[in-house]
Amino acid sequence: MKKVFSAVCLILCLLGTQASYAEKLRFGVEGAYPPFSLIDTQGELQGFDIDIAKALCHAINVECVLVQNDFDGLIPALLAKKFDAIIASVSITEERKKSVDFTKKYYNTPARFVRKKDSGIEATAEGIKGKVVGVQRATTHDKYLTDNYDTTIDIKRYVTLDDAYLDLQAGRIDLLLADSIPLADGFLNKPDGKAYEFTGEPITDPKWFGEGVGIAVRKGDNELREKLNQAIAKIRADGTYKTIQDKYFQFDVYGDE
Repeated sequence: MKKVFSAVCLILCLLGTQASYAEKLRFGVEGAYPPFSLIDTQGELQGFDIDIAKALCHAINVECVLVQNDFDGLIPALLAKKFDAIIASVSITEERKKSVDFTKKYYNTPARFVRKKDSGIEATAEGIKGKVVGVQRATTHDKYLTDNYDTTIDIKRYVTLDDAYLDLQAGRIDLLLADSIPLADGFLNKPDGKAYEFTGEPITDPKWFGEGVGIAVRKGDNELREKLNQAIAKIRADGTYKTIQDKYFQFDVYGDE
């Protein structure tokens, strides 16, 4: 009897999950990574990731629910079922694939170092030796620095890039490593960033930066992953993706097919 009861409960749980996807989709988002996600002056979530999430929900014909969460807690919160998927500029890497499954990419942009213009610091192994380098915690950029420079530089980790920008301006860090787009839009192209610049070549090594940025779902949630893959293909085919992209960028952020 207990086995029958357990089987019934399992079926009901599965049906409940499917029903929730049929009615609404809960996305974990960050809200502190412009232009991909930010909170505007009205307290509303905005940005490329946010618009893509809404477009995907429209393509699937479900209500879109956005759940804000610090970046370093997104995957644990997904596994704890606080939301159904993550759309927060999460790079598809082999390490993350151990914990979650990913859709196909929805964009791909390189990492860059930023320095003060008169610092003369070169973004080479010798040039950054002994320097204090800022990075957002639990990102692929953090992993890249840790694996390659942990014994030669002082890595300072931040919850948000906004905190890192403040420390760069205050001279508490010598360099900052992050995705080139948030660095440009969130800092370099603003008045506070005029005294700073990119240094070194764009970094795209797939060992650390994977196959691009995808949407994370819980392991084995193949139904949702495929729905999202189909929705990504749909918004790219019908022009919705380009409309959203052109709102934020003057170039193709998707990268090669």
